[in-house]
Amino acid sequence: MRTIEPGGNGFPYRLKLRTLLGYRPMANGVTQIRRSVLTLALPVTVSSLLQRTEGIVAVFLVGGLGAIPIAAVGLGQLLAFIATTLVSGLSVGTNVIVAQLWGARRRQDAGQAARHFLSLSLVVSLALMGAGLVLNRFAMELLGAAPDVIELALPYSTVIFLVIPFTVLIQVLSSILQGTGDTKTPMYAMIGVNLLHVGVAYPLIYGHWGLPTLGVKGAAIAVGLAETTGTFYLLLRCRPLLRASTYLRKDFIRTIWQIGAPVSGERIVQQAGILLYTKIVLLYGTVSYAAHQVGLSIESLSFLPGHGFAIAAATMVGQSIGAGKYTRAKLENWEANRMAALVMSAMGLMFFFFPYVLLRAFTGDEAVIELGTLFLKIVAILQIPLAITMVLAGSLRGAGDTHFIMVATSIGMWAMRLPIAIIAGVWLELGVFYVWLAMIADWTLRMALMLWRYRSERWRAIQVIR
Repeated sequence: MRTIEPGGNGFPYRLKLRTLLGYRPMANGVTQIRRSVLTLALPVTVSSLLQRTEGIVAVFLVGGLGAIPIAAVGLGQLLAFIATTLVSGLSVGTNVIVAQLWGARRRQDAGQAARHFLSLSLVVSLALMGAGLVLNRFAMELLGAAPDVIELALPYSTVIFLVIPFTVLIQVLSSILQGTGDTKTPMYAMIGVNLLHVGVAYPLIYGHWGLPTLGVKGAAIAVGLAETTGTFYLLLRCRPLLRASTYLRKDFIRTIWQIGAPVSGERIVQQAGILLYTKIVLLYGTVSYAAHQVGLSIESLSFLPGHGFAIAAATMVGQSIGAGKYTRAKLENWEANRMAALVMSAMGLMFFFFPYVLLRAFTGDEAVIELGTLFLKIVAILQIPLAITMVLAGSLRGAGDTHFIMVATSIGMWAMRLPIAIIAGVWLELGVFYVWLAMIADWTLRMALMLWRYRSERWRAIQVIR
């Protein structure tokens, strides 16, 4: 297979990212692979953005009620996100295993695996629902939230945990379809979920169109109705793919444990760190936490496209490895990295130069806007390390190399971000700006670790399916 000479068609050698990723461009199939990456990545990007948009819309809609409701919704969303972290391994593991089986043209096995993982996710999500309903107040108090914030957050959190099985099922069903290369159906589902959510949330929060004024609780009810509808739609679309098995496939259970357990471990380590990090931010008061929450909502406009490219990379790399096409897998990783870096760096420029305009769309509280401006300037600097880290992690997951990602996450969060935040915020009692700066050190270190692992090519020796 011939290579492209410098100055010829293809990618210019001056791009530093190509060198870091160990990429060697190929003339044959480059255009086709680029098109395939876009075909997969764009719907996944839209799906990811829409999935997060539910939370953004909830914050946006309650923004007119003041800083305390914003903080309450943010706190409830944080607890729900932590809960779903426990089953994130099922979602990612499902995507990896279905993708590799699909790439190996073992369609019957892929359908049986999907059915096994769907049943398992339902059982686990019901357990999460019960635990969340019992422990949500304790968790809020443990975080150090103010009593007035807790009183508003509890009704929101209670409704969210009642419908959390549907939240989990949407993720797993989407992973099944994405593993087969169908990224459009989950996108259509999320479009419907968001339209229904907006249509129901606004009147329930503010009491329009003859509906009661439920405030923060109304936002949660809208989420529940929308996600329940989305789950049934995806179930109908997944039904032809699912294959019953006359016996329990222990090989599937073993494989999902080997792939999924490190993913859940990674997310637990990450969320435990975020809990402590959030507690440090909460030391600065409700306004600081509200600025933090609004800033995160805005940042997700760039973060989630990166997540979409990461899922596309995991799917394509998984299918290519299942088919034994390792060179193609490396090219797919390069394309996903290149496009994610372009999109996220463009968003970073918006965050840095137009923070006031973005923040003003969420809240009129000038104190929140002032602090949020500092937050957005910091995350603007983070966009390139975030893009590279996220897509490389997606590619490594597609290869089944989930253990190393857990290690890298642990080092970045617990050996870099939290020590810096504790020193700045607790010991030296500096401003919250210095606590936020710890995020830059965290993600830069993770990027370096991911690059080292990917270039070592140890992921090629991992055998996910047999």
